[in-house]
Amino acid sequence: MDWATLPSLAALRAFEAAARHQNLSAAARELNVTHAAIAQHVRSLEAELSTPLLFRSGRGVALTEEGRHLAQHLSDGFEVISEGVSALQRSKEDRPLSVSVTPSFAANWLMPRIGGFWQKHPEISLSINPSVSLIDLRRDGFDMAIRFGNGQWPGVSSELLTSGEFWVVASPKLLKTNSEISLTDAGTYPWLMDLHMLEWRQVVEDAGLDLNTVEMTSLETNELVLSATVAGLGVSVHPRSLVEREVAFGTLVQITSLPRTDLGYHLVTLPRPLNAKERAFRKWLMAEAKT
Repeated sequence: MDWATLPSLAALRAFEAAARHQNLSAAARELNVTHAAIAQHVRSLEAELSTPLLFRSGRGVALTEEGRHLAQHLSDGFEVISEGVSALQRSKEDRPLSVSVTPSFAANWLMPRIGGFWQKHPEISLSINPSVSLIDLRRDGFDMAIRFGNGQWPGVSSELLTSGEFWVVASPKLLKTNSEISLTDAGTYPWLMDLHMLEWRQVVEDAGLDLNTVEMTSLETNELVLSATVAGLGVSVHPRSLVEREVAFGTLVQITSLPRTDLGYHLVTLPRPLNAKERAFRKWLMAEAKT
């Protein structure tokens, strides 16, 4: 199709509506434009095609023979377009809501809570994809993502989900004391760190502990760091949202809190209105984050 040879789509829409209603005012109301705009579109279309399409008839308009043929083709074409758009919308409504999350957030925050969402919204299927890879929501086909950072990412909308407070934690098996210890004291123990989370390392160093001076073991994922921390192999730092359940259960001890308002987990979406499934999941996430 050579779009350069076709008249303006706005003019074609205006003419099709006027022909269907046989009234310029009714067409204007349908398209939410003025009567004059419809008349101008029809005149410009007639001039471009060098063919009269409408003529006044009583209080409305009537079609010329050429206008009647064009109106029928346009009506058929717009109906095909409408059916194609509706089919795509139905297919999106039927498929699961696709959410990309980091593995740590999925394992330590989302999955322990997700049963509540399933119970509240059994009609919504979820596809949860845990990955540390950089993703493009539009290109990779995700509806939403949950990512850690400052929320300043180009081309997307982001909303703070959990606070940027960090907890330095260790297993009671490692500390072997009921006494409180400071961040400086924690530097005498071995440390565990996700080698990809440089921001987390910076949080500790900004708080005054030079991690270059401690015994450090770097691991490939934060799940490994958490497992090793629970096993008593070292001290580690995490966003509070990932370890507060372990602390509550007593498998980890909070050594200190390191507040950071500039970092946190964010809900990331495309800059467009959310559909019904996305709104329901967002509302549930935000409610859970406040508890």
